Amino acid sequence: MVIGAGGLGCPVLLYLTAAGVGNIGIIDFDMVDETNLQRQVLFTIEDIGINKALAAKKRLIALNNYVNFNTYPEKLTPKNALTIFSAYDIIVDGTDNFSTRYLVNDACVITNKPLVYGAIYKFEGQVTVFNYKNGPSYRCLFPTPPQQGSVPNCSEVGVLGVLPGLIGTQQANEVLKIILEIGSVLSGKMQIYNALEASFYVLKIQRVEQEFEKVLAKATAFEQFDYDFFCGIEKQTTKQKEITANELKILLTNEDIQIIDVRATWEQPKIEILNAINIPLQDIPTQLEKINRSKKTVVFCQHGVRSLTCIAFLEAHGFDNLINLKDGIVTWDNK
Repeated sequence: MVIGAGGLGCPVLLYLTAAGVGNIGIIDFDMVDETNLQRQVLFTIEDIGINKALAAKKRLIALNNYVNFNTYPEKLTPKNALTIFSAYDIIVDGTDNFSTRYLVNDACVITNKPLVYGAIYKFEGQVTVFNYKNGPSYRCLFPTPPQQGSVPNCSEVGVLGVLPGLIGTQQANEVLKIILEIGSVLSGKMQIYNALEASFYVLKIQRVEQEFEKVLAKATAFEQFDYDFFCGIEKQTTKQKEITANELKILLTNEDIQIIDVRATWEQPKIEILNAINIPLQDIPTQLEKINRSKKTVVFCQHGVRSLTCIAFLEAHGFDNLINLKDGIVTWDNK
């Protein structure tokens, strides 16, 4: 079962399909976007707007039609994870957010499935196998999640397109080693690759029995567990206003508003007509004086995630009349 047909999932799926792994599950609720094509090599421009799991299956069947593909064009949740995982022998994590990683880990512990883990951040990638033959789990290495918003995902921070290919290929290699029972599986050790230095090093991971006990003790309540809340992701309330890109265009012609861009200075696209004040998210606490408290303010980032974090911070410091650009500036159409 491959979770996520993104930058990591694409090379995993390609090589497992080419190897003739007989039964492969693909779960992904997301749609193919033009910005994905730089690193998600299963897809073409013709797939834009199509569900990733379904688009991946179509391409993979053309590669090897002897493989059986089960697609799940839906979001992985505590309510469906155990049922889905129970039908497979190995779980591959190709996700890029912490709430799903903890969900996947716990479901693997409860169903006793090995978890082939991969992660990338900027120029660094990680690969290991969790929960394999009494080895450590994800929680043994990361018992608690990082502060919400402190570690952006690939879409937000950017990544070299080849890096997920390198890490995903290593994940596929671990899957084949487990299936064939050959070599030394990366259990109890994490291989970390630095793309800029072309260097590897290995981090040893110890099994922490208490982390397994915590998960198993709450197994009966797994379906009700809120992993977003656990990772500090606040549900949007009615007090948090949002606006679409088209609505922002109308607002610009009718009102004198202030627009804050919380992306890094190098991020594209730059929309000159917005005349936005660029304050990267990490600099907001030290540059509050640049924001006019009396004006209606629209905050945006690339995909509408960091901007919500910024709004929560500003509200906690007495700002009001704040509006989030829904789904970020990538939805802006210059027409």
